[in-house]
Amino acid sequence: MSLSVHVFVVGADGERQVQDVPDGYFNGAGPESWRTRVWGAEVVRSLGAGFLPVLAERDLWVEPEQVPAFLRECLMLRDNLERVVAGTGPVMSNQEPGTAVSERLAIIEEVAGRAAATGGGVVIR
Repeated sequence: MSLSVHVFVVGADGERQVQDVPDGYFNGAGPESWRTRVWGAEVVRSLGAGFLPVLAERDLWVEPEQVPAFLRECLMLRDNLERVVAGTGPVMSNQEPGTAVSERLAIIEEVAGRAAATGGGVVIR
């Protein structure tokens, strides 16, 4: 299994409604093992991340009002990508570690940007 990232909106009934992935977009946030191996890794926690490490224990739901802070966390991880990669070791056999993490982080950032633009939230599961 793989982690996937989606936009969700909160309906009039208060229920979260996960949106379909638009044509031409990819929603992969990494293999399932990345819950602990990358996003929940000690190096990510030590940098001050609070959202993505939640994946080590459960799915991550970022409420609409939290999306700006979530985007700042993603930017902080991007700014520290070398440290993240050095602290997580090889993460995929067919890509350079920095490339793999950077590409998945870009997907998460893109989805979070769409969520912010529509007033939605982000779920990674």
